[in-house]
Amino acid sequence: MSPAESPATNTLGLATSPYLRQHADNPVHWQQWTPQALADAAARDVPILLSIGYAACHWCHVMAHESFEDDEVAAAMNADFVCIKVDREERPDIDAVYMNATVALTGQGGWPMTCFLTPDGRPFFCGTYYPKDGFLQLLSAVTQTWRSRRGEVEETSDQIAGELRKMASSFGGDRPGGPDVAPELCDHAVAAVLRDQDPVHGGFGGAPKFPPSALLEALLRNYERTGSPAVLEAVERTGNAMARGGIYDQLAGGFARYSVDNAWVVPHFEKMLYDNALLLRAYAHWARRTGDPLARRVAAETARFLLDDLTDGDMFISSLDADTDGREGATYVWTPQQLIEALGEDDSRWAAEAFAVTAEGTFEHGASVLQRPADPDPQRLQRVRAALLAVRRTRAQPGRDDKVITSWNGLAITALAEASVALDEPEFARAAVRCATALRDSHIVDGRLRRASLGGVVGDSAAILEDHGMLATGLLALYQLTAEGIWLSTAIELLDTTLQHFADPQQPGGWYDTADDAEQLMLRPADALDGATPSGASAITEALLTAAHLVDGDRTQRYLQASAAALGVHSVLLARAARSAGHWLAVAESAVRGPLQIAVACDPPRSGLLADARRLAPGGAIVVGGEVDSSPLLVGRNRIADADAAYVCRGQACDLPVTRTAELAVALGVPG
Repeated sequence: MSPAESPATNTLGLATSPYLRQHADNPVHWQQWTPQALADAAARDVPILLSIGYAACHWCHVMAHESFEDDEVAAAMNADFVCIKVDREERPDIDAVYMNATVALTGQGGWPMTCFLTPDGRPFFCGTYYPKDGFLQLLSAVTQTWRSRRGEVEETSDQIAGELRKMASSFGGDRPGGPDVAPELCDHAVAAVLRDQDPVHGGFGGAPKFPPSALLEALLRNYERTGSPAVLEAVERTGNAMARGGIYDQLAGGFARYSVDNAWVVPHFEKMLYDNALLLRAYAHWARRTGDPLARRVAAETARFLLDDLTDGDMFISSLDADTDGREGATYVWTPQQLIEALGEDDSRWAAEAFAVTAEGTFEHGASVLQRPADPDPQRLQRVRAALLAVRRTRAQPGRDDKVITSWNGLAITALAEASVALDEPEFARAAVRCATALRDSHIVDGRLRRASLGGVVGDSAAILEDHGMLATGLLALYQLTAEGIWLSTAIELLDTTLQHFADPQQPGGWYDTADDAEQLMLRPADALDGATPSGASAITEALLTAAHLVDGDRTQRYLQASAAALGVHSVLLARAARSAGHWLAVAESAVRGPLQIAVACDPPRSGLLADARRLAPGGAIVVGGEVDSSPLLVGRNRIADADAAYVCRGQACDLPVTRTAELAVALGVPG
């Protein structure tokens, strides 16, 4: 191929990402991110046009239809650029680097992300969505600038790369420590979060509203420690509003990614595994702590949504699309006439009131997103829901991103394990075990964790920090629930690998998001802020803090020191940006309680005291059960006078053992 030629093929049909495969038939000669693609750009001496998105992204689809499927646009792209497509979910490291560049250059980010790079990967112009005419003008302008003002492009790209490296090094090598991780810091962070709550509709901040799943979990842990009515009210207000709004699927269960309005009425209809796993954990925790019937219902329905609609074999897929046949939300919304056709006159009138369907509608073209402002007659509701769901299933369905992401499956394992306790539902625990088994068997290759798979075929992308942290946390939850040593040993292997390859050698407590032996990008990402999912740094800190009390020997101190250092380095986030540190707050709440450890000397399958310990334990507590010496927490701890005995410790300080549930509840400071 001569330097002036464009590769004459689109290679995305070979990808393991459904998002990339969606673009395999584009006339654009898309390539995956590979050393060869970058080498082709250097050989042709043309810029790289990097497009980053994900399968459930509505505006990614819009730009694809308008531009990437258009022959005129494709011809311009193919002639003057090497065009590279990246799935942000499969390669979050690449996404992080160029999202930082996009935000730095434009003041905001989002997907689809559109970046123009030099052949060695330095960005010189970035943006997000462009309509066809504007995109064609941009392509022409970039091409002319590249050809006639190359020196300016090189200078600009050098400056941008230099600034991004400064930002990364200031975070990666010189992280300032924050205040001590103490109850006062957690209470300060909670107070800051509560000041931002919507007192009417719940949530924090204004529209668009994203489910604050990590914050809900953190607030519940704070409530368990402080007993603050204001904290529990914030959880209940937000949990109720989301569960009764259109962001929650009132027929099949499961939450959409966010609401475009303050009242949670109109969602952006894509459904993500990570949202539903995190919210399942929070609602199950709320249900376990208070017995709230809505929390119990939503936790059960969300777990069923995972098992019924987000499975691929024994593992969980990434998402359901926002669009159906190019129309956002078309599967889910209803008009009064559609209710009549589905239910008849009498039930349709009842359903319209029960689900807030009006002639004016709450969505487009007079259609309404189903809500559930109250709890009507349960038997009639069950019958009507079943009838509507049966009709809905005859409609065209949203596309699925069948990609299996390690970290998100780790979140699902944790949530299902905890929901099985909260709801006394063994099926959820069995599903978590099946998922963990499949991940262990397929996503660990030659001793190292991989990021994703599709159809049982694992991809080449190396796992990042969040994959290790979230999967390890899930495996530790399974170990506590099942006492099966394979889950603890696999978690230990992941944590040891993480300490070796992801820890910042210049700053104890600091973490990089990619391994030291992973592909070297323009810079090595390290973002500790919690977003829609916990950061890799907060996730690995949770896993280390838990594991430290389940292992023995040198690992105990190594894990304790690593988790304490991480909390110390990042406590500044709790002091200054609590809403962006929801999972850090949850981990900190566990840490300031010791963390709490409950070891029950018993025969686990028959122990009512162990079941009660799991039910009563605060969020983030460590609970194990078994015979004496079967776990480091059970060394030297026996049953007492032929009765099961619970040993409660906070950090390295332990109470006297108790043998009755009422005594255990008193020791834990929770209602029995």
